[in-house]
This record gives sequence, structure tokens and C-alpha cells, in this order.
Amino acid sequence: MQRFTNLTILVTGAASGIGLATTQRLLTEGAIIIAVDRNAESLAALCQAHPHAAITPITLDITDEQAVMHSLAAITHLDGLCNAAGGSGRRAGDGPVDSCTLDGWNYTLQLNLTSQFLVSKACLPALLARRGSIVNIASVLGIVGGDADFATHAYAASKAGIIGLSRAMATYYAPQGLRVNVVAPGLIATPMSQRAQSDDHIKSRLAQLQPLTADFGQADDVAAAVAYLLSADAKFITGTTLTVDGGWTAG
Repeated sequence: MQRFTNLTILVTGAASGIGLATTQRLLTEGAIIIAVDRNAESLAALCQAHPHAAITPITLDITDEQAVMHSLAAITHLDGLCNAAGGSGRRAGDGPVDSCTLDGWNYTLQLNLTSQFLVSKACLPALLARRGSIVNIASVLGIVGGDADFATHAYAASKAGIIGLSRAMATYYAPQGLRVNVVAPGLIATPMSQRAQSDDHIKSRLAQLQPLTADFGQADDVAAAVAYLLSADAKFITGTTLTVDGGWTAG
């Protein structure tokens, strides 16, 4: 398939994990990629791995409003946006509400939710001009919460916020032709999930949590869902949350 030939897509977190898999999937379908990541070395490795691809790398802290507006608001031609960047706030103090620190709360919401707001705001003029599409990466924890094994309440709140923000944007911008959707992954084998991948207790729960395979999902599984929602195949879909979770939220 070449669903993105001559189409320009911006991907945040483009040099690792789900963002990297999404970038690679879009490249195979002919996309022109604006690759945004805070890690310059990883961006350089991405470009080196695809020497003949149309990739514009941008090293950027997407929690910095001035930097985001300076780097992205000048983009005038944009057909799609995937907000894939994000992460855990455990090390900053995230946890259950009774022990989550305010610093941990603020850090996690800034990292996962505010960053998507800022990037979307900067890219909206270009996307509206092209009647484009946005896909925001959330998490099943923004839908089901999480028991003691996944008790990072700021993270869950940030991912639920992504879903709420996306639905509000989908409704508001639909008359202008902009589509906004969400992909909510379950446990995916990425660098971010190393804690879970090395935890025998969590691995023993996979048959219950993700019964379709009783295993972690792959970043490619998420990338395929993102590519579908960004493409014209999903031209009549907006405001939806597509779970890629091996059945976690089906029960």
C-alpha cells in the first residue's frame, strides 16, 4: 500500500518506541515525515537507517511552549499528525493519589497531555488548510484506570485527558474537515515498558489482561492502527478511540 504518497505527516517521539514504529510504517507507505524527538542522537540514527527517505528531523522538547511554537508553527504544509511522544512519571513521583507528589503529577500531565495540546495547537493552521488528520496516542489506562500493578494515577489521568481532548477537538473541528482520533495501546513491548517486561508477576497476568495472545503487543501493531486512522481509509471516522490491547478492555 502507498496510502501516503506525497503526504506530509509529523510524528512526535519519532525516534523510539511506538513513534519510531509509526514513522517506519508511514515511510513504507510513501509518506514525507517530519520527525520530532527530544533525542538528537536517536533522530540521527533514524535518518541514517533510512538514507533515501524524505525525513526532516527536528530536535524539540514538546513540553516547551515557546520552542514548540517557534519550531512547528512555521510549517505550512501538513496532512497528518501523530502525537506519539509521552512516557511514565514514576521517577518524578507519580503513583496512587495518596502518595503521588505534586511534582510527579505536574511532570506527568505536562509530558503526556500538555505536550499533545501544544503540538496540536502549533500544527492546526496547516492541518486545517489541508483538511488533515490527527491521531493521538493514549493508553488503556486512560479507559480502565489500573489496579495495584498499574497504580500511576497521574499517568492514567493524562491518558484519559488525551481521550477527552481528542473528542472535543473532533467535534469542534469536524465542520472544517479535520479528523481527530485516538489509539489506546495496552502493554506493548517498547523501551518504556521495560519495567513490565522484566516483572514476572505482570508477565504471569498477561493471559488475563491481554487474552488474545497472552503476550505483549508489538509497536508495529499500534503503528498499523495509527496508519489506518491517518489514511483516507478512515475518512468517515472521527472522535473514536481504537484500543490496541489484545482484549484488555473487551471484558
